[in-house]
Amino acid sequence: MEIAVRRMYLRYLRNSCMGDPRSGLIRILQNAYSGEVAAAYAYRGHWKSLKDSPERKQIKRIEEEEWDHRRRVGEWLEKLGAKPKPAREKIFWTIGRPLGVTCHISGWFMPMYFAGRLESKNSVEYEDAAKFAKELGMSDCVSDLLDMARVEVEHEEFFRSVVADHRLLPAMKRVFGWG
Repeated sequence: MEIAVRRMYLRYLRNSCMGDPRSGLIRILQNAYSGEVAAAYAYRGHWKSLKDSPERKQIKRIEEEEWDHRRRVGEWLEKLGAKPKPAREKIFWTIGRPLGVTCHISGWFMPMYFAGRLESKNSVEYEDAAKFAKELGMSDCVSDLLDMARVEVEHEEFFRSVVADHRLLPAMKRVFGWG
């Protein structure tokens, strides 16, 4: 099912960009750039909400990797002569900060679960961007995007592993389809 949804999304991007891989790549990179700011701020709140533990250290490292992805995506936007979308920047900053705060009051499971679900979408986004970059003959960009996708998969696997035995996982999986 997820592969079909992904193909539909790629088709949508191609159609909305009039079949232009450059426009498709820029659109995904702009979305990823803003999404990374939301993720980084949410993870900052998430790791700060936890007691000193291996999980806290790992989520802090994930935050750092999200900032690194944002920097790298920004560099690719610049090479393509594009810029982030200011409205998306404001929206995603506004999303990330409160999410980080809610981690302090929402318990352990919910932030872990939804972080994993979000990471599963991020890896697909970078893989899709790599397809457009490949069409453009941007082999360095393809390698970089696939590396970021790999890191996002590692993040997803971490969150999946920490929620794997939680009693709420079966219900959440039925409702949200991840886990």
